[in-house]
Amino acid sequence: MSKPVKLRGLAGQGAGVYKPEAIRDIAESLNVTGLPDAVASALASDVEYRIHQVVEEAARFMRHARRTTMTTDDIDQAFRVLNIEPLYGHSPHNPPTFRRSIPYPSNSTTGTLYFVEDEEIDFDRVLREEKITLPKPVSWTAHWLAVEGVQPLIPENPPAITKDTEEPSTLKSITGQPSTSALVTQSTAKGRQQNQQLVKQVLSRELQLYYARLTSSLLPPAPEDYIKRTAALASLRHDAGLQALLPYLVRWVAEGVVNTLRAGSQIEADGRVLEVLLDVTSALLDNSTLFVEPYLHQMLPPVLSILLHSSLPLTHSTHLRTSAAQTMSHLLTQHSTTYPSLAPRIMKTLLLALVSAGKSRGTREGAIRGLVGVGKDAIRKGLIEGHGAKVVAQESQMPGYSSLAETVTDAFAILFPRSKSPVPLNLADSSDAGVIRKLRESIGDLFTERMLYDSAWARGVLGEPSSDDMLI
Repeated sequence: MSKPVKLRGLAGQGAGVYKPEAIRDIAESLNVTGLPDAVASALASDVEYRIHQVVEEAARFMRHARRTTMTTDDIDQAFRVLNIEPLYGHSPHNPPTFRRSIPYPSNSTTGTLYFVEDEEIDFDRVLREEKITLPKPVSWTAHWLAVEGVQPLIPENPPAITKDTEEPSTLKSITGQPSTSALVTQSTAKGRQQNQQLVKQVLSRELQLYYARLTSSLLPPAPEDYIKRTAALASLRHDAGLQALLPYLVRWVAEGVVNTLRAGSQIEADGRVLEVLLDVTSALLDNSTLFVEPYLHQMLPPVLSILLHSSLPLTHSTHLRTSAAQTMSHLLTQHSTTYPSLAPRIMKTLLLALVSAGKSRGTREGAIRGLVGVGKDAIRKGLIEGHGAKVVAQESQMPGYSSLAETVTDAFAILFPRSKSPVPLNLADSSDAGVIRKLRESIGDLFTERMLYDSAWARGVLGEPSSDDMLI
């Protein structure tokens, strides 16, 4: 243990380290004048005692650090031990350099004085030196590492590793050297491969088993497997964690629809297969945890193929077209706001299928049901403005087209409901005669005759105000 510091008494404080004159100078700077000598000596003695105490504690830290030079860090540690706020602005890594001043000859009694020498800066040297530009501060930015298994080609992502493939022997000419066309084909293939650098997606063993069990439970649709099929559709509709399987399921549905319609057998089993595939598409759309927007362009063709195919199984034809129209309506309801051009493109496809010459009855029926699924605006543009109803009216005399005319009538009822108390159109009235003329020009004689008994329905279909509204 270190020896305690022996302090001198009050009588000998005039020869201490801290002089009473320093106390008087401090008091005068604080506008305290006439400080007695006894008070100044007592304060000087107390200050000297505190300095000795701090230096003694700092010396302990210096010895424990095995150093012989005391630093400002030792003083700060001593302050913390004595519960005194440390002095800020002094760093032990850059200690100040003190210089000893030369005493004045006129005042030889003044003690030794130390001061910190300020660094002299030569402005000419500073101006000649090369200016150092400060680097940009650290910043953060967000980017997509992968979107649905596809790695975007941006500088932040690492380049995809491509597998080197050997040059096919068929690309070589007779001389053994690659021909010009072979080089062009090879460069085109390499460019396409660079543009399609995809991240391979590996399914886990559990998802592979799930996919196998799911597809085997859905197809073939045997009557005794109804419970399994219902459970599989419920799983697709509600389970989370199926995002990795979504592209495989969409492709499975598309291949199933193409293979079934290509066969053209029109048997009852094919109708049940198409029903199951439509139910799978509807279940995928109902699952709120799936991000299906990147796959809409792959989900729509199977639905439209079932809707507009000319020869569906007779026992399932109406049900299949109605289910396809409802599935398409569900898809447009969810994603038409994200893709505003989706509904007009589908409506254009349906209108071409409805009014084009040489189309079968099934295709026209599917187009009408599809327009009903798109909405009232599509019904008006397709059946009235596009003269789709007039085309059906002209072909109504052909055998088998009576049900198609009933489908158009039901679509008009959806566009504008029938009146509960219908009032027939009066040929003697000029306004009613004008309505009848417009009906014959827009929808044909067949459907005009069906609307003559209800003037409000006829005006609503044409988009004109009724007689009651005109009176108001």
